[in-house]
Amino acid sequence: MVDAARKSGTADRRSIFEVFARHLPNGRRYGIVAGTGRLLEQLSEFRFGDAELAWLRENEVVDAATLDWLADYRFKGNVWGYREGEVYFPGSPILVVEGTFAEAVVLETLSLSILNYDSAVASAASRMVTAADGRPLAEMGSRRATERGAVAAARAAFVAGFSSTSNLEAGRTWGIPTMGTAAHSFTLLHDSEEDAFRAQVAALGPGTTLLVDTYDVTAAVDLAVRVAGPSLGAVRIDSGDLPGQASAVRKQLDALGAKSTKITVTSDLDEYAIAALQVAPVDSYGVGTSVVTGSGAPTAGMVYKLVARVGDDGDWVSVAKKSAAKLSVGGRKFPVRSLRGGVATSEVLHVEDDPDAPSARADAGRPLLVPLVTDGIADPRYLGAAGTALAREHRAVAVAELPVDAFRLARGEPVIPTVYE
Repeated sequence: MVDAARKSGTADRRSIFEVFARHLPNGRRYGIVAGTGRLLEQLSEFRFGDAELAWLRENEVVDAATLDWLADYRFKGNVWGYREGEVYFPGSPILVVEGTFAEAVVLETLSLSILNYDSAVASAASRMVTAADGRPLAEMGSRRATERGAVAAARAAFVAGFSSTSNLEAGRTWGIPTMGTAAHSFTLLHDSEEDAFRAQVAALGPGTTLLVDTYDVTAAVDLAVRVAGPSLGAVRIDSGDLPGQASAVRKQLDALGAKSTKITVTSDLDEYAIAALQVAPVDSYGVGTSVVTGSGAPTAGMVYKLVARVGDDGDWVSVAKKSAAKLSVGGRKFPVRSLRGGVATSEVLHVEDDPDAPSARADAGRPLLVPLVTDGIADPRYLGAAGTALAREHRAVAVAELPVDAFRLARGEPVIPTVYE
């Protein structure tokens, strides 16, 4: 497209693209924006190096003039977006990219590959946080993701309210608290379960978490307290009837004098399993496969569409796709969250034909777009570990505005409507 647009003389037309989802996946009631900080960091480093240019040249993908253009590529436009951690609904313009057509269109895959995955993970993770009802959740899904996706998933889950991750790279890169427990292989390595427990306690102290379901749970709990003492930090249960096991283990620990020892459970948990454990004496959860795969919705279904461009006369022209079942609304959107008594009532998208002269909407609700990139420079507040922590804080504030029906796990419609004005 860049090559053809350059040849037709339209590559430098000012253009506005929007990222949005036509619907929420799996009958969900709201979504969580995640990946914005990662996208901004990737955007600042988005270049076509010698190796990429050589491949494009050898395979005759574009002509020599376009290769020269790519060699000098630096995004110099502007980006607005919903703050990371914000709630979104169908049609929400969570990212608005303004620049020339050529410099903006090449960002489509970069933007969607990050926002679609991270938002899918965060949206699922947010439901799990609700189901946990204040009990901490650890992200433990690296083995069920790609090597880079694992780090992204850990970050997205943290933004959505998870307390920690087992992925040390996510801790190093994004400042996320890390945790871990021993696997069954560690117990099986030793000649006896007692040898394994003693080795772990010797290395990590009595505050460690001992895995008690390799053989017999009741015997293992008794052994764990005998080895570590009543100050044992926690035991982990990874199989069986988790509610029943947790209740029995709690009674056993209390009887052994280990009343402060906590119980953490794992074993293919999702939001529904976590909700079913609300009345069980469980202190924390470890979630793996379900969170890194979006709990059945591994992508947020977002698209990247041109909504406005400047014509030959210099005036803005609203453009929109008319295909059946994939209609889009042309014109730049200025979204606000309408609130009544601090509770969200609607997502109002004010559509402007001239993006350079938006109408005043100061009293229409909470504005949702913030500047993310200005003249090619990303706002440093949203980058790195500090930006990740800020996104986590904003998610808590945004979710607190939702009506109570948003937190039902059953399939349903978006909890507030999207209105175009």
